[in-house]
Amino acid sequence: MRTFFLIKPGEIELKRGNKREFTQRLKDQIHRRLRGLHFELEEYPGRFFVSVDEQDSETALFILQHCPGINGVARAIKTDKGVDSIVQAAIECAAAEVAAGAHSFKVETRRSDKSFPLDSYGMAVVAGDAVLKHFPSLRVDVHTPDFVLMVEIRERAYVYSATAPGPRGLPVGCQGKGLLLLSGGIDSPVAGYMMAKRGLALEGVYFHTYPYTSAEAQQKVERLAARLAVWSGGVYLWIVPFTEVQMAIARGPREEANTLMLRMAMMQAAELIGQVINAQAIVTGESLGQVASQTAENMRLSQSRTSLPVFRPLIGIDKEETIAIARRIGTYEISILPYEDCCVLFSPKHPILKPKHEELLQYYTSLDLDNLISKAVEHAEKKTVRFSDALREYGFEVPERGL
Repeated sequence: MRTFFLIKPGEIELKRGNKREFTQRLKDQIHRRLRGLHFELEEYPGRFFVSVDEQDSETALFILQHCPGINGVARAIKTDKGVDSIVQAAIECAAAEVAAGAHSFKVETRRSDKSFPLDSYGMAVVAGDAVLKHFPSLRVDVHTPDFVLMVEIRERAYVYSATAPGPRGLPVGCQGKGLLLLSGGIDSPVAGYMMAKRGLALEGVYFHTYPYTSAEAQQKVERLAARLAVWSGGVYLWIVPFTEVQMAIARGPREEANTLMLRMAMMQAAELIGQVINAQAIVTGESLGQVASQTAENMRLSQSRTSLPVFRPLIGIDKEETIAIARRIGTYEISILPYEDCCVLFSPKHPILKPKHEELLQYYTSLDLDNLISKAVEHAEKKTVRFSDALREYGFEVPERGL
C-alpha cells in the first residue's frame, strides 16, 4: 500500500522571474530529506506530490511538515477526472472523518482545468449531495464545519479532507549560508529556526569553556542542534574551546565590561569561521533590551569585530513570544535544562549598559586577544549533525545518511 501526499508550496509561487530556481531548491530539499524512504516525487504547476510506502507515511508527513517552503501537506486520494471517480473519492474521505466523530462538513472545489464539464460550484454540489446520501448523520455547515472536503481538478483530480500546516517561508539554502551563535539558551535555536524559514542554510558555533562549563552543557547544545537540524536539513556544529579567551578577559581590570568583551571575542571568532565556510551572515538570538549586553549601543560594539552582517530575527519580540515559538518547534524543554553556558557564569554584577564606543574599542584591543581567538578557532571541533540524527531526536528511526 502507498500513501499519497499533496504538497502546497507557498511563497515560491510569488517569485515570478526566478520561480524556477526556488522551485528546484524545494524539490532538492524534499529529495534530500526523504532519502532512505521509498518515495516518488512529482511536480505540477502550483503543487508537488509525494507517494511513500504506507509504513513510512508518518515519517514522511513529519519530514514534509518541517521543510521550509511548504505551506501545507494533505493525505489525498488521486483519481481520474471523471465525476463518478471524484464522488467516490469524496465518500472515501468523508468516511474517515465520520469514523473520527465528525458531524458537519462543507465541500470546496478548485478547478484549474476549465474544460471540466462542471464548474466549481456544480462539482461541490454533486459531491456534497453524494456524501449526505451516504452518511445521513452528516449535515452541511458552511461556516464552522467539522471538516472541509477539498476537491482539486487539475491534470488529474485530488480529494482530501485535512491539511497539516507546514513551516511556510523559503527553501533552505536559497538565501545563502549563515553562522548561528548557538548557546544552550532559549533564544538562539529559535533565531536559527526563523532564519532557516527564510531560506538561510545554517552552521552553528558553540563556545565551550571547560571546566567552567560541563560536558552536559555541550551535550545540551548538540541536542539543540539536532532539534534545529530537522528544520534546516542538517547542521555542522563548531565547538570552539574558549576557556583561555574568557580567562584573559576575566583577568582584565574592567570587570563591568567582561560580557561585552566576550561578545566581541565571539564575533571575532565567528568572523574567522565565517570566512572558512563562506557564510553570508552571522545569526544571533539577541532581542533589543532583553539583557544588559543587548542594548543598541552594546550590540553596535559587539558587532564591530565582524565585517559580516549580523541577523537578529528576535530583535523586536519579547521573551514570552520567543518561548511560545521554542515550545512549538521542540527546543524549549532542552533549553531549560540546568546546564549554564559561559556567558551566564562570567556575567559581571554591574554590566555596562551605555558604553563609550571608542573607549571600549581601545580597551578590547588592549586585551590582546587575537592570537588566543585564532588558536581557539584552529582547535575547534566540527561535528556533523545529520538530518537522520535530527529525526532520531524526535523518535523516528531512519537509515544513516549524509548531511
